[in-house]
Amino acid sequence: MTTFDDRENAFESKYAHDEEMRFKAEARRNKLLGLWAAEHLGKTGDAAAAYAKEVVASDFEEAGDEDVYRKVSGDLGNKVTEAVIRAKMAELMIEAKRQIMKEV
Repeated sequence: MTTFDDRENAFESKYAHDEEMRFKAEARRNKLLGLWAAEHLGKTGDAAAAYAKEVVASDFEEAGDEDVYRKVSGDLGNKVTEAVIRAKMAELMIEAKRQIMKEV
């Protein structure tokens, strides 16, 4: 193998790892967001956990975060503003990344 091949393989491995970490962080963020929203909806225990799973599953509808936002926003109605939901999503992404890095 040449040095070029080694570097190419290393780059591909790093890209795959980074994408896996991004996917895990987004899923974790969505779970945390679901638990946060469940609290606003008055759900606790198993009902809150089930709702968080619904939020995670909603992310598979389309690329990006809009499907998750629509799910949570639609369920919360006028209990929480768009700005608050989007700010919470950003805040929880930081927390999710911190948690994932702690586990690695």
